[in-house]
Amino acid sequence: MSNVPQQVESVCPVVESMEQIGSKWRLLVLHDLQDGEKRFNELKRSTDANARTLSRVLDDLQETGFVERRLEEDAPVATYYSLTDKGRSLCPVFDEIEEWADEWICE
Repeated sequence: MSNVPQQVESVCPVVESMEQIGSKWRLLVLHDLQDGEKRFNELKRSTDANARTLSRVLDDLQETGFVERRLEEDAPVATYYSLTDKGRSLCPVFDEIEEWADEWICE
């Protein structure tokens, strides 16, 4: 027998999905970007995240393919973020969660 541990596959796609989008900050950023492209400071204000946290979250979301970054180098330099097709595909999911919350949480 081999002493190499076997990787256990997740039996639930929901668990795998939540590993990619499930942090509070990731969800806030993804939800906020549904309204369209935003600059870093706009996201910082709207999510109330500190710059370090927001930067890390945006890097993670970019790496996993949910968000794309656009740099405008004209003065003043600005960085813009927007949802990719993968990120936009979550919009109906957010709508469903909001409907559920209206019925069960926000009574």
